Amino acid sequence: MTMLDDRTTAATTWPTAYPEGYAVVDVETTGLFHYDRIVSAAVYRLDARGNIEDHWYTLVNPERDPGPVEIHGLTSEMLHGAPLFGDITGELTERLEGRVLVAHNAKFDWGMIAREYARARRTAPTRQRLCTIALARELALPLPNFKLETLAAHFGVVQQRAHHALDDARVLAEAFRPSLHSAARDGVRLPLLECRPLTEWSDTAPAPRIGYQPSYGRSSWRPSRKRPPCPYPNPGRYEPGGQLKQGMRVAFSGDTSIERELLEDRATEAGLHVATSVSRLTSLLVTNDPHASTAKTVKAASYGTPVVDETAFTQLLGHVTPAAGAPVDQGGVPERGRSASPPAQAAEPGPKTETGTAQGMLPGMAPASE
Repeated sequence: MTMLDDRTTAATTWPTAYPEGYAVVDVETTGLFHYDRIVSAAVYRLDARGNIEDHWYTLVNPERDPGPVEIHGLTSEMLHGAPLFGDITGELTERLEGRVLVAHNAKFDWGMIAREYARARRTAPTRQRLCTIALARELALPLPNFKLETLAAHFGVVQQRAHHALDDARVLAEAFRPSLHSAARDGVRLPLLECRPLTEWSDTAPAPRIGYQPSYGRSSWRPSRKRPPCPYPNPGRYEPGGQLKQGMRVAFSGDTSIERELLEDRATEAGLHVATSVSRLTSLLVTNDPHASTAKTVKAASYGTPVVDETAFTQLLGHVTPAAGAPVDQGGVPERGRSASPPAQAAEPGPKTETGTAQGMLPGMAPASE
């Protein structure tokens, strides 16, 4: 299969900092939530300059209902004899290893892959990812929106079977090559982000919300969860070297080894206020890459918000100072089964809607958002 011809960059001196290979990936899934499964996967391997080396495709038995058949077209009968994800990890690892994972809304595809590897008790070999939406923004492409079909049309790529993993991966590979060459020609630093494999995760479905119907869009692989308001007033910022206090407002940024939802649940159980964005009221930002130029880290730096990594935060959770009037156990948080009486003070207003998704980056990466 021939990639789009781009003679305008034939004489370009290729940036030495660019990766040596890419794995353009697409996965189709039973849905968008953390408990959903992959039903098909495709990988196009590209060399350093975006030329196709080979491609690979497989169905995957999700061991559950296939979800939106009307979208991906894969029925239970079609998936019944397909291999389990654990059976394909060897082949998939071979195609991902040593390459940058490229996907359209890469946060979603990486999240699904990382969770499937974790379920199979394996570690995904991917260490960096590149989102073609972020790259299109870096290149300031004149697109009315960032849908895959819009990006494909911009580069004259014909899509044959939308929501079929193999064809979506092909389309993306063909659109990625001219984007990569444009970036090389203009000296654009690629928006590479770190991929942190999961070490702890949850397959529990969130409680249904009345009147809430999730749509099969690629806006996020993580469902929005409405948490109860924190009953304690915000005691202010975290003091480095000190302890967390109930009511502190904590935000998270970037990939974490423990699934984000679990970290948020533990913070909530400890009496902390989990925020979706960083503001002047934020007590602490938890991120494994504090130097990433992303929405949350940039705001944290401008406000002087303290920052700790995931490991330090999990240690701090074991010694949370109780709010005034709160019954405590040995860990310093309200005892389970007992209600804590909050002080007669108004609770802090709920968090505003997050305006950008912050992701961790490896040293030397360009800022990006997915």
